[in-house]
Amino acid sequence: MIWHPAKTKDTAALVYWLNWRVLLCGIWISFAVVIASYLIWKYEGSNSSRPDRVRVKSQELYEDEGWRPCFKDLHPAWLMAFRIIGFVVLLALLVANAIVDGGRTFYFYTQWTFALVIIYFGLGFVISVDGCYKYRNRVVSVHVEALDAERGNYIAPRRHAENVNGSNAMNSSVLNEQHSDRKHAGMLVYAFQIIFQMSAGAVMLTNVVFWFVMVPILTIKDYKLKPMVVSMHSIDAVFFLVDVALNSMGFSWFRISYFILLSATYVIFHWVIHACVSLWWPYPFLDVSSSYAPLWYILLSSATLLN
Repeated sequence: MIWHPAKTKDTAALVYWLNWRVLLCGIWISFAVVIASYLIWKYEGSNSSRPDRVRVKSQELYEDEGWRPCFKDLHPAWLMAFRIIGFVVLLALLVANAIVDGGRTFYFYTQWTFALVIIYFGLGFVISVDGCYKYRNRVVSVHVEALDAERGNYIAPRRHAENVNGSNAMNSSVLNEQHSDRKHAGMLVYAFQIIFQMSAGAVMLTNVVFWFVMVPILTIKDYKLKPMVVSMHSIDAVFFLVDVALNSMGFSWFRISYFILLSATYVIFHWVIHACVSLWWPYPFLDVSSSYAPLWYILLSSATLLN
């Protein structure tokens, strides 16, 4: 991978953790976790007790937002096809990277982000399959109603067009039905949106840090980037941004708190692992023995909160 420094200190030694830098870094990470947890409790944990307040401050999420494209003329099957392609390509790349570098590849935040985007595309594909099935049933229903209306055996409801002629009118009726009789999202779609916004923050943070911080440093040191490394820091962003351009998912800013919790979990994961086993740090700014560690952790916490 990118960073393979030699072990200079025993991270499993108690003395390594008994210093003011660890305390200060812990305070900053705890601060980010508390803020994120409070936002989640405020907007989602209090739904049952204060539904009106939550409904005003957070965006309503509907069932069809998980599978309906933002373009009216685009069939949901196209979004479904793109998601399965993204899932297969990204999963194949992650497996190939794991085979080359072994299990240690998952020490890096990049692989966590990559795995999260894979889960996003996999779950999105499942939701899109269900959405295509519902869309097909609506099209058939509108078609039958149109035939009955032409034969004089059926009076179409007000929400449908009075005269339905041709495929364009049929598609218009389907869209009208979708918007006039929309169901609120279930737990699966809510989980999908949470992963969507976690992925958005993680992809942004990973690629910005890599291309604007790590690459300039590595370029100065004449480090040649391998094709695998470049792919792991670009393809996930490309697929994710295309999906963002195609889907109709809303973006409730408070759910970025889940991304903050993900980043904090990554840091705590490494602290626990390094406290038990003496290992090299995957990123130099995670090393709490450095004099600049508090500054790095402050910047990390600020970056996640700003995302």
